[in-house]
Amino acid sequence: MTSLDSFEAKTITGTDQRLADYLGKVVLVVNTASKCGFTPQFDGLERLYADLRSEGLVVLGFPCDQFAHQEYDDNAEIADFCRLNYGVTFPMFAKVDVNGPSAHPLFTWLRTEQGGVLGDAIEWNFTKFLINREGQVVKRYASNVEPADIAADIRTLLAD
Repeated sequence: MTSLDSFEAKTITGTDQRLADYLGKVVLVVNTASKCGFTPQFDGLERLYADLRSEGLVVLGFPCDQFAHQEYDDNAEIADFCRLNYGVTFPMFAKVDVNGPSAHPLFTWLRTEQGGVLGDAIEWNFTKFLINREGQVVKRYASNVEPADIAADIRTLLAD
């Protein structure tokens, strides 16, 4: 059975990260973009992470440029933007594709586990996937769902 621990990804600084390292935590995976109408959600994502990481939450940000080219070209520029404008301290990864033949395998799996309104494709930036401590996808949230609106679901998983 596939789970989060089946994947690895490059961090935004270029090192390989085994996602198995996050087993035992509740994980919120988000495809992000620096120049999107939903970009202010970085504030809410960081707030969730700051408030709940001691209880076992980790937020994983995956920049993506597949939607109206709303992401910088350079990973260092993305990292600086997130840190300077939103104080992001949660783990960020190198830019990935989330749809199509070059989609990162993590996102191919996430999409098959929790389809969207119009099939499994991710429709826009800031789609969120909630993963339980065992590495299984529990729920998918659309771009317009604010991070604060996910807090109750996260707390339920943290209590398990």
